[in-house]
Amino acid sequence: MNPRTPFRSHKASRKVSHEATYKVSHEASHRASPEVSHNASSEVSHEVPRKASRKISRRISRKVSAVGAVAAAGVVATVLVGAGVLGGASATAAPSSTHSAAASATAAPSSTHSAAASTASAASSPANVGKGLTRTTTHLTLDAATKAAQAALKAAEKAGQRVSVTVVDRNGSTLVALRGDGAGPQAYESATRKAFTAVSWNAPTSELVKRLDQAPTLKDIPGTLFLAGGAPVRDGDAPIAGIGVAGAPSGTLDEQFAQAGAHALDG
Repeated sequence: MNPRTPFRSHKASRKVSHEATYKVSHEASHRASPEVSHNASSEVSHEVPRKASRKISRRISRKVSAVGAVAAAGVVATVLVGAGVLGGASATAAPSSTHSAAASATAAPSSTHSAAASTASAASSPANVGKGLTRTTTHLTLDAATKAAQAALKAAEKAGQRVSVTVVDRNGSTLVALRGDGAGPQAYESATRKAFTAVSWNAPTSELVKRLDQAPTLKDIPGTLFLAGGAPVRDGDAPIAGIGVAGAPSGTLDEQFAQAGAHALDG
């Protein structure tokens, strides 16, 4: 065997491979006319390489040795893969319109977001109540409540009694609570409930006790205590606070000290 034969076979194979590549590319380019529609182009890109590969394979088998045939087959495979890539490129390009549509859909909520922001801004703005929808009430100041509580506690100390004093506002909320030295633990709650009862009915609790004969269930109202020792504080005829005292030996004394606190606010 001639030692140069493999070199010649290799040279021939390269020549045939180059020729095959050129012919396949030329035929594919000739067939894939720019005037063909998108669907026809896709079919040609798949059909032409198959026809061309069969024709070239017959030529290769007649002209080259076994080594050349293998090389040519590699070229044909390369061409087929290339055709597949081209077809894939066409398919890949298709979603571009979908991407644009998605971008438009994403941008669409911007107007909704702006409308929501406007609504939130309007909701956060302060509301002004119309004329005639409010009323003005009078409440005892903290300084006045403190003055009344101290006056009641001082009157009890002067009488030698150890008591607790509570002053509540018109709504029954505690403004001031003073526990005198030595006052019993029960005195604080009792004084608060007496003050609440006095302001709720705008009457001293000693008088309210008498109402239990006609309405005994009054004592069941939460937060009330129908025992003497509570006195209302009025502005004109309207109650604006209540003073309750508890801890003395009798309700009469408790109410006497409560009245002393109320009179400390006389004008």
